[in-house]
Amino acid sequence: MGEHIHLNDDWKYSAAFHKDMTENSFDESSMDAVRLPHTNIETPFHYFDEQIYQFVSCYRRRLDVKEEWKGKQVLLTFEGVAHVATVYVNGKQVTTHFGGYTAFTVDLEPYLNFASDKSNILTVEVDSRESDKLPPFGNVIDYLTYGGIYREVYLDIKEHVAIKDVFVITRDPDSSASSDKVAMEPDNTKSGGKVIDLQIKLHGLWHEEKALIKVNLTDASDHLIYSNVLKITALISHHKLYVEGVNNWEPEFPVLYHLQLELFADSDLGRKLDEKTVRFGFRTCEFKEDGFYLNHKKIKLIGLNRHQSYPYVGYAMPKRMQLRDAEILKEELQVNAVRTSHYPQSQHFINRCDELGLLVFTEIPGWQHIGDNEWKAIACENVKEMVLQYRNHPSIILWGVRINESQDDDAFYAKTNQIAHELDPSRQTGGVRYLKKSSLLEDVYTYNDFLHNGITKGLDRKKDVTSDRKSPYLVSEFNGHMFPTKAFDNEEHRLQHALRYACVLNETFAQKDIAGAFGWCMFDYNTHKDFGSGDRICYHGVMDMFRNPKLAAAVYASQKEENTVFELSSSLDIGDHPAGNIGDVYAFTNADSIRLYKNDQMIKEFHRERSRFDRLPHPPVVIDDFVGDLLEKEEHFSHKTSEAIKKLLFAVKKYGPNQLPLMYKLKMAYLMVKEHLTMEMAARLYYQYIGSWGGAATTFRFEAVKEGRVVKVINKNPSCRPKLEVITKTTELQEEETYDVGEVRIQVVDENNNRLPYYQEPVRFEVWGAIELIGPREICLKGGMGGTYVKTKGILGEGGLKIYQEGLGETEIKFTVLSSKD
Repeated sequence: MGEHIHLNDDWKYSAAFHKDMTENSFDESSMDAVRLPHTNIETPFHYFDEQIYQFVSCYRRRLDVKEEWKGKQVLLTFEGVAHVATVYVNGKQVTTHFGGYTAFTVDLEPYLNFASDKSNILTVEVDSRESDKLPPFGNVIDYLTYGGIYREVYLDIKEHVAIKDVFVITRDPDSSASSDKVAMEPDNTKSGGKVIDLQIKLHGLWHEEKALIKVNLTDASDHLIYSNVLKITALISHHKLYVEGVNNWEPEFPVLYHLQLELFADSDLGRKLDEKTVRFGFRTCEFKEDGFYLNHKKIKLIGLNRHQSYPYVGYAMPKRMQLRDAEILKEELQVNAVRTSHYPQSQHFINRCDELGLLVFTEIPGWQHIGDNEWKAIACENVKEMVLQYRNHPSIILWGVRINESQDDDAFYAKTNQIAHELDPSRQTGGVRYLKKSSLLEDVYTYNDFLHNGITKGLDRKKDVTSDRKSPYLVSEFNGHMFPTKAFDNEEHRLQHALRYACVLNETFAQKDIAGAFGWCMFDYNTHKDFGSGDRICYHGVMDMFRNPKLAAAVYASQKEENTVFELSSSLDIGDHPAGNIGDVYAFTNADSIRLYKNDQMIKEFHRERSRFDRLPHPPVVIDDFVGDLLEKEEHFSHKTSEAIKKLLFAVKKYGPNQLPLMYKLKMAYLMVKEHLTMEMAARLYYQYIGSWGGAATTFRFEAVKEGRVVKVINKNPSCRPKLEVITKTTELQEEETYDVGEVRIQVVDENNNRLPYYQEPVRFEVWGAIELIGPREICLKGGMGGTYVKTKGILGEGGLKIYQEGLGETEIKFTVLSSKD
């Protein structure tokens, strides 16, 4: 009936290409053996020339062809090749595909040798150079585009008549549609009744032939929910199915179903020609004037932008790492949405978004530049490929059909919108712009709002941005380049970075007619020389490139209830601040309050600060009093006098003793007269209770309290025993359709598990057994953080990674490599 064959192993690779390489007789001895996904060259972590991956390379692979394939469709699919791929079979050119972010499929059958004594050689010329002839290129773009066959490749063997495409649209029963069974039964909606608008496209059906398709709907446990047999009399057919007893796909309960289609050539269902299974979810989504609605419930979209890049290998990461990023977004950062900037991303990533209930805004490749007519034609093809390849994913709620941050071009964008709407009438379109009042041809006005600079309000008002106030409105980017932040920046900088996110998110919740906002961005990424910090890194992430969290990550994570989140903004080391003035300390937490202990003495309990961040579900807790009632207990002042002295001491801390405003000078004079407070006593009180400069080291304990119970404790004292903390999601890797990769995140923490942000020492790696290392064997930590990746190499069994830092000793992680059959 059909075969599905993965073609990710046994490739030969050369960093050069010439026409002779397409011939079967070509000598491959000088080529490297590689597995897919593959990057055409591994890059340094930073400070490298982006030209190093911009060249034309060659991939070759032998095909084992079966005689019974003759006369059938032999469909070869590339999930992603950066950026122009020319495919040859046995020296003959089959096709050229333009664009590195969508899949393409070709039928190899006319080009194959079926004789047993003949070989079949598949050759791919991969042009990874930037070219103003195709998107996303033109001028300089703010991300690197890498090269190679960086996603998976496979063959599908199908009969001449087969299922080419299936599109599932789900909706509530339409009481106005007489063809719906439930038109007269509105109560069926309550019992889970749903309508499936099903489109089936066949390949090879000639006019006289009639076919049948058996449809089975099953849930995740493979329980049959619905079954039917459909008559097919045309290449494209439309069917309306009514099903009962199904649940909606929701962000917190992302229920998925499988629709299995079996194509038969005769009326007695005897000869099966093909089968196809589509995974989907029942849900409706709509952006309205006042926000976003999923299953008719209003949801505020709180998300981040994601690039698909990784250190060293660029785009070339297999399934597990794609799944992992979705898990980090949903489970660690606690967002409910992601924008795949600025191009469609791995099916594995979107599949995991389906499974986790993570809402997705995906868009066509591009960055500001609009090219000539040839360029626009490729962009229109990108729209078509994006919609056709991703439209069955319930997680996708919006198609981006405008080049990111481009100028208006009505004729061009009328075409891109038309393509998306014709191929998918169930979803709306958006177009990311930085222009106010620009021409709106999309359904949703999506806007990059960089208003906030640390002082100004968080976001512009919708009415001041949109050209149509009744249109839905979504903020597609904020922050980013306005305040680049490295993990090793000083404490005050890292805090300001976090507070900017808190401020914009607070405004997102406050403005009821904004559907949501996507922060820029999930993690730091390599970029062109004209962006970033000169080292080819754009430090715009709430995480570093290895997905280690910066302080700003806690702003997102603390807005949900599921897991206890408690991060402090300060190490309480006065020497890290000008004039030793630490200032206010912020606790980013979903706890109710924070109790402060100083040298084991209770100082004060602090509650959520509602004045500045009054709309956040969990605003940060401001810790601004490290004195509490100590002046009463230790110095025996009255409560009123203690509070007056505290205010004066805090003013000295803020302004300095020589720049005190007049009101505080008058208060000091009053206290000196009334309480006989001398300058020597004032100085002692300041250094003992506020400054701590030159005094004995102080220990602090912070307790996060939720519903009256201590749920997490953070201790702060001078660090004496740094240690390596190594985090990996799994130590069990699998050889499946390709190699597997395990992430290893590294942090240096003190004895209280506080990260040490200025620990920048080198770390060495050593691997053994069934795994190998991705990237260099030695790195320097940055901001007390770093990481590496290990990959399987085609053998099963045990393997290990040793991590060594002189002074901190050695840590070893053991991995087990299994087969997908185990």
